[in-house]
Amino acid sequence: MDPLSHLLSLYPVRTALDVRCHFGAPWVLNHAGTPRGVAPYHLIVRGEAQADGLMLQTGDIIVFPHGGAHQLHIGDTAHATPSHSAPGLLRLETNEGDGPQTDILCGEFHFDADGSAGLLAALPEVLVVRTSGRPDAQSLRYLLRMLQEEAETPRGGSEAVIRQLASALFTLLIRTWLEQTLAVPGLFGVLAERRLQAAMNGMLTAPEKPWTLEDLADTSHMSRATFARLFKQAANATPAEVLTQLRMARAARLLDDGRQAGDVAEAVGYQSEAAFNRAFKRLYGVGPGAYKRHARHSG
Repeated sequence: MDPLSHLLSLYPVRTALDVRCHFGAPWVLNHAGTPRGVAPYHLIVRGEAQADGLMLQTGDIIVFPHGGAHQLHIGDTAHATPSHSAPGLLRLETNEGDGPQTDILCGEFHFDADGSAGLLAALPEVLVVRTSGRPDAQSLRYLLRMLQEEAETPRGGSEAVIRQLASALFTLLIRTWLEQTLAVPGLFGVLAERRLQAAMNGMLTAPEKPWTLEDLADTSHMSRATFARLFKQAANATPAEVLTQLRMARAARLLDDGRQAGDVAEAVGYQSEAAFNRAFKRLYGVGPGAYKRHARHSG
């Protein structure tokens, strides 16, 4: 498994796509803030929109990873006509504006608010990916087109198709964002730094290994001092802190699968179950047993 796929597999994301907007200018779409772990997103499938001072065109995607309140609009918002809702495969929002039209698909990414803290910390307040005319966004552009077609002209199975397509959206979005962005922080920053990829892949593949700074530096063919400096610069965290994040994320997935805490502790590199319990509770807010019970109840 490649490092990005491996990393994202540790942080499950549930994608909801539930609203389709068809607006004529002038229009305004106000979005209230969301709880921690809920990230609204908007796909501009036709036309243009303004959001937080950014001009968005057809094929652009904007995400608010930390759930901040925001507004999308075109034209003078004081003269925007009210929107109306209609049920359907996706709830349809329309207005009476007679200006240039904009079509938007809206949804939310849902994260484990505590367990995904490290992943969310690596994402900006506002994330924008542009797909129009960009070879590096071809797969994402195709996905948007298929979502648009299924939403606008539903047929038998369209609900299942949209659900399956939307499940791939976050991964394609992050891959394209990494390819388009010059500097990214946190976990993604380590993946984006070519010289650190071997070390990151080692931690992802074998989190149970008793990694030392010297071991990780050796995988990257660097001195310990150079490796530590470059890693901290890329991740804004030490290798030990990142390793703990990855171990606990892996532990959470094993607990989700019904594994016992003692077995999980050993699987992620802890000889002492008590030490594992303390580390897990620091990150997740509850011990492995309580987490497992909650996961079982939610399941």
